[in-house]
Amino acid sequence: MKVAFATKSLDKVDDHFGHAKTLAIYEVDETGYRFLEYRHFEDVPDEEYDKINQKVERIKDCAIVYVIAIGATAAARVVKAKIHPVKVNEPTPIEDILQKLVHTLKTNPPPWLKKALLDSKEKM
Repeated sequence: MKVAFATKSLDKVDDHFGHAKTLAIYEVDETGYRFLEYRHFEDVPDEEYDKINQKVERIKDCAIVYVIAIGATAAARVVKAKIHPVKVNEPTPIEDILQKLVHTLKTNPPPWLKKALLDSKEKM
């Protein structure tokens, strides 16, 4: 499954979804993970509605998006697109999150992660 990370530093989840100019995209499964690409949002519309929709549209192939914060309206649009938003409490290295995610996929994924996996298979 593909996972997106809102990042300013390119190595940590350290940005708000609505403000993020970069999302790092990784492929993740129970055997490991690999970096795919950065998706940049330099020319974002001024209109908040359009800005959020543009980001959601560009990560529709992702099952999960990790953020430092996300507004209620943006979270609703992300969920409607069958993307699970995950908020981290403080800037966290992307690699740490990826390692935990791989371990969780190998062992006993919680219901939200099982749903994200199912949703990602529908997107293929």
